[in-house]
Amino acid sequence: PDMYPGNCWAFKGSQGYLVVRLSMKIYPTVFTVEHIPKTLSPTGNITSAPRNFSVYGLDDEYQEEGKLLGQYVYDQGGEPLQMFPVMEESENAFQIVELRIFSNWGHAEYTCLYRFRVHGKP
Repeated sequence: PDMYPGNCWAFKGSQGYLVVRLSMKIYPTVFTVEHIPKTLSPTGNITSAPRNFSVYGLDDEYQEEGKLLGQYVYDQGGEPLQMFPVMEESENAFQIVELRIFSNWGHAEYTCLYRFRVHGKP
């Protein structure tokens, strides 16, 4: 609900995934990932921010391997809110989207995800 330090979805380690069911099927166009800026971090760094990640479109929640929509890097030195356009166009609309995080910026214990959004056309 807010961007205060620690008000994130944290998962153990540097790899994890999140599956989101949207309110309707859409043709995804852009994804946004948001993390607190270094200036708001009590430690002065954001090593728990996601680094390398991919986004997939799924036909249903039981599908093991979805359609790759893009591979991205969140820039810890960039703006807190970063936009990532769909790299792999799909003819299908999706109601379920999977965010897979492969690494963070160096935090050994956990990774924090503050906000992930999916934008697209109905």
